[in-house]
Amino acid sequence: MEFVKAHLGPALKASGLPTKIWLLDHNYNLWGRAICSLDDPDVRKFSNAIAWHGYAGTADMMSEAHDAHLDAQMYWTEGGPDYTSPTYATDWAVWGRTFTEALRNWCRSTTAWNLALDEQGRPNIGPFSCGGLVTIHSKTKEITRSGQYWAFAHFSRTIRRNAERFESEGRVAKLDHVACENPDGQKVLIVTNGGCTRLLTVRLGAMATEVALESNSLASLVWK
Repeated sequence: MEFVKAHLGPALKASGLPTKIWLLDHNYNLWGRAICSLDDPDVRKFSNAIAWHGYAGTADMMSEAHDAHLDAQMYWTEGGPDYTSPTYATDWAVWGRTFTEALRNWCRSTTAWNLALDEQGRPNIGPFSCGGLVTIHSKTKEITRSGQYWAFAHFSRTIRRNAERFESEGRVAKLDHVACENPDGQKVLIVTNGGCTRLLTVRLGAMATEVALESNSLASLVWK
């Protein structure tokens, strides 16, 4: 906070550059620190945004910060798969839930930790075994797409910049969902099924349809 108030904020303002400062850039469980930072009016002169990581705590903690500062902008800025995990290439449902929770708790965007790393997660100064969105083998140049990559594909291909989230309801174990309306009026529903194969009924007003969901899957529904 002191660095933003005394140094970074004034320097950026004096430069005239259209640069924004995102506070915290750390885990959900530090939501109290985020609130305290925005409580300071001298910090608010230079920043009104919070960057979040998903390694510790739960996504609903972001809503605590939102409720304290309704006009603050939220961004999910870091999270990566474990390249040593046997499910590195198939845990798309895990990441589908992560991204859904971020969007349902006021985040305006999601960003991966690293785009491309080698088979040992390098370059990385450590100490964690985070992998890239894709792995490029240093010798064979083979490309392995992570489960996170495939989850991102559902969100980035369907939800457009400046889309607005609208509420979606339905509580089923291991079933997560988020709904958005794109600027052109197109509606998007992304459903993550972390459970068994099931038949999902989707209703919007007088319209309804049924969608078969495989276990451990994501589905993108798009309509106007």
